[in-house]
Amino acid sequence: MARWCYRHRLVVLLLWVGALLGLGAAASTAGTDYANVFSLPNTDSKRAYDQLEKAFPERAGDTDTVVWKVDTGTVRDQSVQSRIQPALEKIGKMAGVGGVTGPYAGDRGAAQISANGKIAYAQITFAEQANAVPKQLVQDVVDIAQGAERGGLHVELGGQAIQRVQEPPTGLAEMIGILAAAVVLFLAFGSLFAMLLPIGIAIFGVGTGLFSTQLLSHVTSVPDLAPLLATLIGLGVGIDYALFIVTRHRRGILRGMDPEESAVIALNTSGRAVLFAGGTVCIALAGMLVTNLRFLDGVVIGTSLTVVFSVLAAVTLLPALLGFLGPRVLSRRQRRKLAADGPEPERASGFAARWSASVQKRPRSIAVMALVVMAILAIPVLSLRLGATDQGNDDASTTTRKAYDLLAEGFGPGFNGPLQVVSTSGDTNKLVQGIRSTAGVAQVAALPPAQGVTVIQVVPTTSPQSEKTDQLIDTLRDKVIPEAGAQAHVGGVTAISKDFSTVTGDRLPLFIATIIGLGFLLLMIAFRSLVVPLTAALMNLIAAAASFGALVAIFQWGWGLSLLDLGKEGPINAFLPVIMLSLLFGLSMDYQVFLVSRMHEEWVHTKDNARAVRVGLAETSRVINSAALIMVCVFLAFVLSGDSGAAMAGVGLAAAVALDAFILRTALVPAAMHLLGKSNWWLPAGLEKRLPHLAVEPAEEAESLPRASSGGSSVVHGFVRDAEGAPVDGAVLTLLSKGGRQLDRVTSLADGSYIVSVPTPGTYLLSATASSYGARARHVVVTDEPLVHDLELTEGEVDAVN
Repeated sequence: MARWCYRHRLVVLLLWVGALLGLGAAASTAGTDYANVFSLPNTDSKRAYDQLEKAFPERAGDTDTVVWKVDTGTVRDQSVQSRIQPALEKIGKMAGVGGVTGPYAGDRGAAQISANGKIAYAQITFAEQANAVPKQLVQDVVDIAQGAERGGLHVELGGQAIQRVQEPPTGLAEMIGILAAAVVLFLAFGSLFAMLLPIGIAIFGVGTGLFSTQLLSHVTSVPDLAPLLATLIGLGVGIDYALFIVTRHRRGILRGMDPEESAVIALNTSGRAVLFAGGTVCIALAGMLVTNLRFLDGVVIGTSLTVVFSVLAAVTLLPALLGFLGPRVLSRRQRRKLAADGPEPERASGFAARWSASVQKRPRSIAVMALVVMAILAIPVLSLRLGATDQGNDDASTTTRKAYDLLAEGFGPGFNGPLQVVSTSGDTNKLVQGIRSTAGVAQVAALPPAQGVTVIQVVPTTSPQSEKTDQLIDTLRDKVIPEAGAQAHVGGVTAISKDFSTVTGDRLPLFIATIIGLGFLLLMIAFRSLVVPLTAALMNLIAAAASFGALVAIFQWGWGLSLLDLGKEGPINAFLPVIMLSLLFGLSMDYQVFLVSRMHEEWVHTKDNARAVRVGLAETSRVINSAALIMVCVFLAFVLSGDSGAAMAGVGLAAAVALDAFILRTALVPAAMHLLGKSNWWLPAGLEKRLPHLAVEPAEEAESLPRASSGGSSVVHGFVRDAEGAPVDGAVLTLLSKGGRQLDRVTSLADGSYIVSVPTPGTYLLSATASSYGARARHVVVTDEPLVHDLELTEGEVDAVN
């Protein structure tokens, strides 16, 4: 497939451009129909909402607030009323606004003025839920309300619909993430064309995925959170997958290979790993389905579809683009060096090789240090508290945060999260009295009943995010309502958040067990090992604990929030563990696949675990770290999205990826694999026979070697010397078939000489290892005549199999 795409590159490019433009045109024509239905079946808050919607359909929409404060006098002054009241009346007449309840009409309005008369508010009820209210309508409401301001009169607005219009322009976070990734790619490749390849693949993958998700929103429920998360994950994996393949391709050209053959081999090795890694990400995302939180179904659809398109672009469009570039995928300096000095030797060098050798020498101490670092970072997770962020966590400069603070100042901290006790039968007066006498209740007001339903507004004495407010909800449900003999349910945004936290916490263990179990099964099938997937599962749990520890320290404890300009501390969003763990486990599995697949490739050829781990780490650590740095840049850019949930997810995922790549995959995993030795690749024989075969590496070519004309065997002989030309005594030389089967094994003599037997002419792998020296491996082509082949071993050098 890679060869066909390379040779028919113009056709492939036109097909992808046509698909992107076609889907874009269709999505633009159809528009969006994101269904932001947040439903928690079988919860008390959901029953309250259902009754409220049934009795007051015109008030089931989003309710936002206009708050004003005077510096001198009171809000009852005629000069204040003459400016505020006309604005409220104008808003009330707008299409899409269900009604406006102000403080200047009737006795009930007096309750909307603070005790000192300095602060008042009006409630605007829209006909739709916040995410369905047109942005232009909300902006008009903001402009009209704030147009009433004058010197000494401050007007602010709060509510979910208002929050939407103060978000930064759509696409700002994505553009900043792409620019940051471009800088990292240019530093990694040193070539403009090579830098553009991963970015182009990511744009095609994300673009087709988002347009498809937008079209699917017309036939299934997809929340508007889905495209944001799909972009977040799509940009990351799209750039990373292309980076892995392009790196392998560039290495092949530097070794003297023809660009087409190099591209084919890159796709047949790294491309297979990309296919497998993309599958693991989709499986991890699909793990969200076991939570039975239906609004996450659309998130799974959108993110998985984007990952699938990113993988397809990487394995079809990328080889076509490599065909257009040819050798220009290398920098000019690299092309000049290649022309002048010839192909580079096949060995890993530099810091990556030195670090790999250090891990091999001191695996125990490195493993202990890595575990200590991760354990310290994980300590804050012990105080993790799930909840919901609200506008009290917004940046202090936003109108929503100012309105929130004004309401808390004028009416108490619990005013921003009132509870709604929806009663359908029983003695309402007795229920109201029981609620009023409950500790933690500041205000109680029963609204006129409609269709047999009475709504009792309850204002707690504590803020919506306080644990005491959660305790009050439990008291009302478990004690006050039953004692009053009423049939009632506690609803409202605060109660919904509490129920969601409870449901999520209860289902989290099943969710984690599902994605770990599926990941374990896939890795076991791919690498024919029980220990490798077990190690991966443990590492994923360690990474999750450390990343959530960092999240708690920043967003719950408030460490560095002001420095990052991320608002005020509060609980961790209840939906975040599910979404973040899905993405984290998928991305962690990516790095595990790329790292271990190279180690497994080496193990198959040499059966030397120490060499396999050393070479695998030396050859992949640089590209894994580059990929992780790109991911970190993309994720951190979403701090600028204006969405607190996206900012929290961005910081959490950036921390998770950084810890996973820079500590776990670079230090702890290889150190553990060195300590475990050959048991890394152990699989019971009975299980080996029953497991299906799923090759991450390319299948070995059939060993149909040409027969010698004489039909006899041959030999390879020569000398093993060090860099100074001195003979190496006791070096172990192994002759392997192309399929990795050992054919002969000898030890060099005192003068460094050796001789190995070759069964028939053909291509073989000859490796040499000696204590205190790096290993050396070369492909040798043997005819029916003896082949003379000398090997040079260098102290501390890591040499890789071509």
